[in-house]
Order: sequence, then C-alpha cells, then structure tokens
Amino acid sequence: MSASHATTLPAHARGERRDRGFKIALVAPSIFVLLLIGIFPLIYLLMVSFQNITMTDMDKSFQGLLNYQQLAHDTRMWEALLHTVVFTAVALPLELILGLAMAQLFIDKLPGRQVFIALLVLPVMVSPIVAGATWSLMFSTRFGPINQIISWFAGEEVNILWTVNPLLVYPAILVAEIWQWTPFMFLLLLAALSAVDKSQLEAASIDGAGYWRSFFKIVLPAIWPVMAIAILIRGLDLFRLFDIVWALTKGGPGTMTETISIFTYVKGFQQFETSYTAAVALLIIVLLTVVVTLALKIGLAGCPKNNRHASWLPSGLH
Repeated sequence: MSASHATTLPAHARGERRDRGFKIALVAPSIFVLLLIGIFPLIYLLMVSFQNITMTDMDKSFQGLLNYQQLAHDTRMWEALLHTVVFTAVALPLELILGLAMAQLFIDKLPGRQVFIALLVLPVMVSPIVAGATWSLMFSTRFGPINQIISWFAGEEVNILWTVNPLLVYPAILVAEIWQWTPFMFLLLLAALSAVDKSQLEAASIDGAGYWRSFFKIVLPAIWPVMAIAILIRGLDLFRLFDIVWALTKGGPGTMTETISIFTYVKGFQQFETSYTAAVALLIIVLLTVVVTLALKIGLAGCPKNNRHASWLPSGLH
C-alpha cells in the first residue's frame, strides 16, 4: 500500500461517516415523531390497565393484576373472541376462494371486461356501516326483498327472522361480509395472475400438463407472495370486525354474535370501564402480534425462491 493511499483512506472513511451522520440527522425527527405516536399510547394503555378507572371511580392508584384477573375469568370476553375467530375462519377462506375464482374468470379478455370489473369492486367502495345497514334492510321481515323473493318461490308469505334466529344470524352476517370484501381479494389476485409468466404456462401445456397441474405447479407458487399479503390483510381486518355486525345485530341475539371489537366498544364507551378495556386492548395487541409474526414466518417460508423457480415446472421442462 502506498503512503498516499494510506493517507487518503481515513479521509474517505471520515467523509462516509459524515454523510451517514447527516442522513441520520435528517430522518431522526421523523423517526422520533413516529415512535412517539406509536409508543406513547401503548405505554399509557399499559399504565391505565393497572389502574381502576371507571365511569364512577377515577382511582389511578396501582391495582396490580386486578383487571387481568378479571379478564381471565370473563366468559363473555372469551366467547366474543371465539365468535371473532369463527367469523374469520369461515369468511377468510370463502373470500379467498371466490376472489381467486373470479380473478381466473376475468384474467382472459372478455367482452365488457373493464365494465364488469368496475361493477364488481363497487361493494369495496361502500362504508362497512352503510353496507351493514343496507343488508339489514334487505333481511327485514317487513320491507326486505329477500323474504319477498323466497315468498314468491314458496307460493306463500314467508317471514324469516334472519338477524334474530340463532340458526340464521351467522349466515346472514357472513353473506354481508363476503359480499363486501370478496372484490378486494379479487382485485389483488387478478393483479397477481396478470403478472404470471405466460411462457411457462404455454411450455407446460405443450409438455402435456393439464390445467390443475399447471395451476398448482406454476400459477399458485407465482402468486403466493401476493396471496399471503391478501390473506394477512383480510385476516387482520376480520379480527377487528365491527361495522357490519353492529349494523345487523349489535352483537345479538343476546351476545351470540358479539365480536371482540364490539365487546371492547361496549365495555369502553357504553359501560365506561376504562382500565378493564385497556387490559382487553393489550390482550388483543399481544394476540395480533403473535398471529402476525407467525403469519409472516409462514408466508415468507412459503414464498418460492428465484433459484428454485425451475422446480415448479412439469417434468421435461427443467
């Protein structure tokens, strides 16, 4: 190494260090604000959960695990959490399957394709509370067209209590939820399908691969990253399901359709059990953090690597 090079290297390193420090100084205020906005409410929520603040008592003294002990024995809360899981477990696969089927249908150049796609995505543009109120009118026993149509086919007047009958209230809510959010899955999956390499599909067809083999070996691995993100987004959205259920049943009959979001709303903004609601909110945050972490690990593990891309092809096309 020459003497001149030895003397210029430290200067270059110092220049890089100054540039790095300047960049950090530029973004530091934004990072600080974001951390303040994100962390302060969480810390405050944690503090409130260890107090005993209600509508009639502003006791801010440390109460230990009082709210968490109550939480562990709150049957209504765990039932609300179970209802939420049931809604998610049923609606999410149906929205995914229907959205993928619709995307497969519209991937080809059909007459009026753009018009039909625009019409299909209209439910996503509607506010969930408005969608729930609309379906509430449709299920109405007095004015609802659904009971009227069933009456026409039955040949007699039929009054089905869709949002009151315990056997029908879940299907009614699921129909409204799936109707509104299947187009969201459809749009994402349609974009993913449009990016699939058509040459691979043509090569697979020439090699004799059928539709299903091409789909599972080529199409599905190619769209899996987008599909995983769509599943994660809709899963998180379903976990905080509130608007449609509130508009249709308000959690009834009784508490049969009460989700964890409705339970939290009732406890916090109707019964004003502030500290207990904070404990519930922290439980939800912990559960969602665990679920998202596991989902990301599974999603990333399922994403195909570029260097393994050839393994998707049928035999003879490697």
